[in-house]
Amino acid sequence: MNMNSAVIQYAPGTDKEANLETIRRYVAQASEQGAAVAVLPEYAVYAKQGFDPSYAETAEPLEGPTVQKLRQFSHEYNIGLIVGVHEPAENDRIYNTLVAIQDGQVAATYRKLHLFDAFGMQESQWVEPGRIEVPQLVNFGGFQFGLQTCYDLRFPEVSRMLVDAGAEVLVIPAAWVPGPLKESHWMTLLRARAIENTVYVLGADQTGPIGSGHSTIVDPMGVPLAMRGDDEGIAQARLSKERLESTRNINPALSLRRFTTSPKQS
Repeated sequence: MNMNSAVIQYAPGTDKEANLETIRRYVAQASEQGAAVAVLPEYAVYAKQGFDPSYAETAEPLEGPTVQKLRQFSHEYNIGLIVGVHEPAENDRIYNTLVAIQDGQVAATYRKLHLFDAFGMQESQWVEPGRIEVPQLVNFGGFQFGLQTCYDLRFPEVSRMLVDAGAEVLVIPAAWVPGPLKESHWMTLLRARAIENTVYVLGADQTGPIGSGHSTIVDPMGVPLAMRGDDEGIAQARLSKERLESTRNINPALSLRRFTTSPKQS
């Protein structure tokens, strides 16, 4: 069993309509190239350098017009989508949310657990963290997809929680802020999550000025199958059940491990 997948890389700005048109264009292109699912970046429909009240002012519920447009794209181009959006929370705050859209319907959602309070940023000033819940997986083309966002990548427990729930593919939309060694961290962590969990990993990043680019698809042995550099565009790769299963036979790390993960008691 094989399935074509894509990661879409671009630089969203503060014009939602312009961002949605960019998404539509790339989604159409990915579909034409044979992708059954496409992953877009974190904050895919509204982004600016630094957090401010405009994120709360532009937030929409998942029943709102932005997700409705994304659902239309999924239906029109017959492709699954995983997209980073922002939705309202209480007290003029937002949730940093992923929506997985299948056959034009929202099939799963995920609210970012680990907020980016690092490297001089303070995402928690404006963003409410998601609750730790049973993961919502979504099946695209016979593969179970698990969702996480950007800074979550630095916490291996998130990936392991998803894999314990049955994920075979980890998707990581990001706005991976540039800086010294940040690109190296991104690539190292994507490969590490693939190797230690014997899964495919799809990392979809923004380009500059907000993101570092280098959106990548990694196979279960940690081999990068496709990558964008620092330019806008699409990277595509085929996911193979045979490759997944053979990797897990060669390296049965998941069955041999002697530890599980559990939420931290605060």
